[in-house]
Amino acid sequence: MGRKIALVTGGSRGIGAAIAIRLARDGYDIWLNYRKDEEAARSVADTIQGYGGECKLLSFDVRSSREVNDILLPMLEADTPYAVIHNAGVTRDGVFALMPKEDWELVVSVSLGGFFNVVRPVVRSMLTKRTGRVVVISSVSGRSGQAGQVNYSAAKAGLIGAAKALAKEVARRNVLVNVIAPGLVDTDMTANAPKEKILPLIPLGRIGTAEDIAGAVSFLLGPDSSYITGQVIGIDGGLYM
Repeated sequence: MGRKIALVTGGSRGIGAAIAIRLARDGYDIWLNYRKDEEAARSVADTIQGYGGECKLLSFDVRSSREVNDILLPMLEADTPYAVIHNAGVTRDGVFALMPKEDWELVVSVSLGGFFNVVRPVVRSMLTKRTGRVVVISSVSGRSGQAGQVNYSAAKAGLIGAAKALAKEVARRNVLVNVIAPGLVDTDMTANAPKEKILPLIPLGRIGTAEDIAGAVSFLLGPDSSYITGQVIGIDGGLYM
């Protein structure tokens, strides 16, 4: 029996890269999606191959159903991933009253449009196989809201609702759907976050790492989580309670 496959969106850097590498260590082959940073994606692929896994690079914009379908549908005809981790996301922070429509549409379309475009065809294949795991990477901002992030909070809250509804739809086919909601994690995306203001709000007193998130994904894909679905797991050092 061959190695299981995990598809990771937004996998070239940050949390996505850490997830892909951790799952390769766990014994998965990886389908690694990225949009444009091919050099970073190839670096992740090299690391994955160092752990003995196969890594297929999938260059598409999750917002584009055409790009997703052109690359992903032929692959799904041959293989069905055991897991899909929808991690792709983007921020365009700003005061809502002054927010350009383009910033709203970009953030929402990457998170929610990407969820529809990527997760839907994979789940369709999983239902045929009667097994699978879906993990959606949301955010603490999607649970509590965050000033200056109305677009991002809306997109990440929408993912939570979508994942819970999907979990109810597919549970009878042994497809489990869960959400991870990271807090402040040390990645390129949070490089300009006001850490000095946020740190005092975190009971554990530290910023999270991408590996913290990857470990939870590993658990949700493993045998010890076979009775967990429709849940939101906060990995935020206690920021949201």
